[in-house]
Formats: sequence, structure tokens, C-alpha cells
Amino acid sequence: MGIASRLKEEKFLAVALVVGVIAYSSEHAILELGRGAALLAAAALVGTIVLVSMRVAHHAEILAVKVGDPYGTMILTLSAVAVEVIILAIMMTGESSPTLVRDTIYAALMLDINGILGLAALLGGLKYGEQPYNDNSGKTYGVMILTAIGISMIVPEFVPSDKWHYYSAFTILAMLALYALFLRMQVGQHSYFFSYSYPRVERKGGSDAESHDEERTSTSIALILVGVVIIGVLAEFMSTLMSEGLRDSGAPVAVTAIVVAAISAAPEILTALRAALRNRMQATVNIAMGASLSTVILTVPVMETIALYTGQPFIMAMSPVQTVMVAITLIAAAINLNDGETNAIEGMTHFILFATFIMLTALGL
Repeated sequence: MGIASRLKEEKFLAVALVVGVIAYSSEHAILELGRGAALLAAAALVGTIVLVSMRVAHHAEILAVKVGDPYGTMILTLSAVAVEVIILAIMMTGESSPTLVRDTIYAALMLDINGILGLAALLGGLKYGEQPYNDNSGKTYGVMILTAIGISMIVPEFVPSDKWHYYSAFTILAMLALYALFLRMQVGQHSYFFSYSYPRVERKGGSDAESHDEERTSTSIALILVGVVIIGVLAEFMSTLMSEGLRDSGAPVAVTAIVVAAISAAPEILTALRAALRNRMQATVNIAMGASLSTVILTVPVMETIALYTGQPFIMAMSPVQTVMVAITLIAAAINLNDGETNAIEGMTHFILFATFIMLTALGL
């Protein structure tokens, strides 16, 4: 592929670079114009970040097709979590809410399991009726999410404030141990837990196609890295502008958390929906549940490490409403993902839970 064709295909990355330069040169001028201008500029940056994250997801999908499940969806979920961690780390260096990390992880869980999985199962069920997948994956994801959430976001409610750093260090080790075992299972002897045998599609093109695939793989890896760096730069400006725009506005604190979760989940939503509408529910389950698990199990140790380094703890214990919503979500997921087939009713139950989450957030709960 020529340079001109490549630039045309990656026009969103080029636009993002231009937007980054404009944001860098005009940030102070925008802040001086007041909250309205800051919010408009922050919204523009959010839109730009979503476009870049979608390109990151596109190239993650190329790699996913190349390596197949479960490696493919693992690449996609890890790239999304990397985006989320970068945005959170940047935002936590400024004047942000001490509950931002907790609220973002909670919002990501609601968005991934109830939003993405719910909508995908609903639409896929209306189109195909029942959609098969490997039930081992749903059970494994569910119990690990429950364990990770319990350790990192429920138990901290009972940890004395003067001993937070001890429990924080323990949480880091526990999350890393869980993820190490999960990674070994996912790519090792239990990899079949996360895959399902669909009819094979024959590929044509011979050695020329293979050579082209190798070129696309290398390019995709490079562009994923470039995209993540661009997102980090844009997120820094977005954080400053959004904080100024929402200052004294009366908007719920969780709005920022939902924005961060939605940015990182944007590419996953499209990928999961496309998979469901192609009757590939295994990929949807891997994306939705895998993203939820990765968000908890990888975001927590990174942010807790930052807390230990700065000496400033975050509030990680969920509120009573959040705890109830997570409990209902995981119980519903355990029941729905127990038989190896999804349908529209199961999808609707999760989507109603997602609507409930949005309603509670609007009420400031």
C-alpha cells in the first residue's frame, strides 16, 4: 500500500495530531473564555479520542483475525484497558475526585457486561434466536470478576484508614497473581475455554496474501502504539478542560467516570455488536467479560501503585448502591452465561440493568 493510500486510510490519526497541536497552542486561551468554551473543547477532544480509539480497535481486530481466539479478543481488550489506564493516570495527576478510579471501574463494568453484552445478545437474539458460545468462558470470567471486585472494591470498606497502604500493596500482588494465572489459562492448556468452533471460511490468495498479511500485521502493531500515545496526549488536555467545564456545575461526579469508561469501550462496542450480528457470540462474550475482568485486574494495581508512590490513597470501596448493582449484574451474568447459548431475553435483562445504572447516575447515586 502506498503512502498516500495509507494516509487516507489513517486520516483520523492525522486529524488527531492536528487537534493535539491546536489544543496545545490554545489551551490557556480556551480556559480564559470560561466554562462553556472549555466544555465544548473537551467534547471535541472526547470525540477525537473516540475516533483514534476506533482506529486502535481496527488494527487490534486485524491482529485478532491473524492470531484467532482467544488471543485476538485479548489484544482488543488489553488495548482498550491501556487507553483507560493512561487516561486515568493523567487525570489523577490533576484536581480530580478521589473516587474517580472506583467510579470508572464501576462504570466500565456496567458498560461492558450490561451495555455491550446486553445489547449484543438482544440484537443477536432477535436476529438468530439462540446464539451458541463456550459456556466455560462465561463461568471462568464471572468467578474471576467477582473475586477481583470483592478484593479490590468491597473489602476496602472494612480496612482501617491508617492501614490502607498495607492492604493496597496486598491488592496489587493479588491482582497480579490472578492475572498471571488467568493469562496462563487463556493462552495455555485451558485456551479452549475461550474459543468456539464456528464453520471455517476459506481464504484465497496464496503466498501473496500471506505476504500482505505480514505487512499488515507489522503496520497494525506500529499504529496501535502510535494511537495509544496520541490518546494519552489528547487525554491530558481533555482532563484539564473537562475539570474546568464541570467546576461548580452541579453535574454528578460520576459523569467524568462514565466519559472515561465510554472512551475506552467505544471500539469494543462496535466490535462486539458486529460479532453478535455475524452470529459469533463467543467473540462478544470474550470482549465484554474479558474487558470487565481486565479493567479490574489491571487498572487496580496500576492505580494503587500510583497511590502508594504519591502517599495519597484513592477511595476504592464502592458505595452501597454500586455494590448492589454489581451484585445483581454478576448474579444475572452467572445465570445467563451458564448454558452455552444467549437469547434476546437474557440480553434484555442486562440492558435494563444498564438503563438502571444510567438512571441512578443521573440521580447522583
